[in-house]
Amino acid sequence: MELAEYHALKTLPTPAGPLAYKPGAPGLDDPAYALLARVADPGGGRALDLNPGVGTVALALLRRGLAVTAWEDRKSALRVLEENARRHPGLAVQAALPWQVPAAALDAVALVLGADRGNDWVRAQLAAATFALVPGGELWLAGSKKLGFERYLRWARELVGPGEVVARERGARVAVLQKERQAPAPAAEMRTFEAILRGRTHRFGVLPGAFSAGEVDPASRLLLEHLPPLASGERVLDLGGGYGALALPLATEGAEVTLLENSLAALESARHNFAQAGLDAELLHSDVDSALQEPGGYDIVVSNPPFHVGGHVVLDVAEAFVAAAHLHVRPGGRFYLVANPFLKYERWMHGRFGNVQTLYAGRYKVLVSEKTA
Repeated sequence: MELAEYHALKTLPTPAGPLAYKPGAPGLDDPAYALLARVADPGGGRALDLNPGVGTVALALLRRGLAVTAWEDRKSALRVLEENARRHPGLAVQAALPWQVPAAALDAVALVLGADRGNDWVRAQLAAATFALVPGGELWLAGSKKLGFERYLRWARELVGPGEVVARERGARVAVLQKERQAPAPAAEMRTFEAILRGRTHRFGVLPGAFSAGEVDPASRLLLEHLPPLASGERVLDLGGGYGALALPLATEGAEVTLLENSLAALESARHNFAQAGLDAELLHSDVDSALQEPGGYDIVVSNPPFHVGGHVVLDVAEAFVAAAHLHVRPGGRFYLVANPFLKYERWMHGRFGNVQTLYAGRYKVLVSEKTA
């Protein structure tokens, strides 16, 4: 897949009108989104879609006459939502995190549970939904039975009030709950920990929703172990850099770091970590390389790339990371990647760079390619 194809928006006809979408943006083929879009029918007023993805549910609510705000933290989804808002006046889009919701301002909240991002993220979503609803407001909750919907529904009842499952289909569930009690303001509880990486101790804080929130991912550790020593001033691009597990140690060694990250929760964590360490870096909210305006001249590109979207393997995303690395590394520069063995990055890297070397093979693999021209 070429980068232009990955970034291009496509259009799908839906009962609520034309829906923009793209590879890497969540929610399009998810049964929970489809079921909630079909059955959610709040009485009216102001609604918040707290996990909109490409906007399937938000457009359905808009068609039913509600004033809808789509509240999203993933850049891949935000790019799509902004186009859908342009096509569908009345839909507002906000780049934000769940705990930033206003107090008691909304008549309805639609929420497809983000179980793939961890229990702390789900708790934050539920707390935010409860806080944002007016007394008597409705929470329309959707999720997968296999991903703990019944457990999360119990949590929601404890926070919001009574509610029952109103629809079931293909393992997806939808419940409606009514707010009956006051709710405390949601808080972002940052997990903090220390890790020894490349011979130095680093301190990390990680917000809910970011990957590997409790410890540095073993694959990232492995990649750092196989990177050569860096010269001061070397330009490093970290694609999908999360909260900075790769970028922070490299910046400590004197590298000039640019970190690109899709998740705003992870990016805000990285900003916190670099500020705490007293280090400067360019930290950008980005769908793969969308935040870079032109090809870069980086000496090294590193990545522990994601390959899941909403819990599903999406190879278009993985391939786009390799294409972006090739575009932004200078001739003579190198691209280092760590991945699960079953993903065939070797084929994509050799296709782009003309060479690929395996530095380590085991539970994970570490690969490197050099840009020769």
